[in-house]
Amino acid sequence: MKKAGDILKTMEGQGGEFTISKQTVNRAESVEMVRTAREQGKQQLVYSSRPFVLCGLPVKRPQKGVLKHLRRNGKFFLRVTGDVDLGLPFGQDRLIPIWVATLAIKQKDRHITFKSAAEILETFGLPKDGPHYRRLVDGFKRIFGATIFFGTEEQLKGGAMFDWIRFHFFDRMKIWYTKHLDQQQLPSEDFQNQIFLSESFWNELQRHPIPVDLEAVKALANAPAQLDFYTWLVWRCWSAKAETAIPLTGEAGLMAQLGISDKTAARDFRIQVRKWLVKTKALWPRCPARLAHDGTVLIVSHCRAIATRQPTALPKP
Repeated sequence: MKKAGDILKTMEGQGGEFTISKQTVNRAESVEMVRTAREQGKQQLVYSSRPFVLCGLPVKRPQKGVLKHLRRNGKFFLRVTGDVDLGLPFGQDRLIPIWVATLAIKQKDRHITFKSAAEILETFGLPKDGPHYRRLVDGFKRIFGATIFFGTEEQLKGGAMFDWIRFHFFDRMKIWYTKHLDQQQLPSEDFQNQIFLSESFWNELQRHPIPVDLEAVKALANAPAQLDFYTWLVWRCWSAKAETAIPLTGEAGLMAQLGISDKTAARDFRIQVRKWLVKTKALWPRCPARLAHDGTVLIVSHCRAIATRQPTALPKP
């Protein structure tokens, strides 16, 4: 496989008629890094938690005053209520639970510590500049202020059985903000960044950690909907026991599970899923997912996206 930089040099040497943006080259290099790490069994893993893999947070900023978000995935449901002043988590805010979950699993503690909030930007390959830093700070506030209901609704012997977990992400949070984004060392122990995960979120994370390739997350960090789709496919293909058909729309459809707008037209969603599949298979060539001929159903079968040996297996649905 040629490297993106080599391809660019070859094309420039053929007359310079082709123009390739730096962004395009960076995307090609990201794809190459993901593939190479998988082939060599050297994937670096981050972890997501089951509620936010089965059901996505809002992709775009909700309209002013909208404080409730509901998604369903089969028997599971996720309902998020945002703080009146801060609003619902959305967009790149979904990177924060991944970061926190990963630290908690690696540190084996619901009380996690880290040097600088800017480490999150570096981990996910985001620019360490003022706008991204402020967005990160606001995201922490939205996540901290949100309340989540996650669980199942099933019929058992003619009666409704509710197995709900009500939780918030963090019990307490102390984050040190600085204008000097590259500064790593804290001035004193008093400024140590600390997050205390709520007991319910910590328990959920311990029972159902879902590993994802860090390089893939970095490649999709600026595309929240695509990231949700990729992470969902990693879990769904792993848990599939046989070839399974999943409708794109309807109450049991994929659109009801992801964080995109409910007002998205079925035709537009089918077009979007086709694009997501192309990008996903660039990162994960063996991904077995495909659309049916009529484009109304996504067909998945068992496959592993994680080649790295890991201590925790992907959970079954």
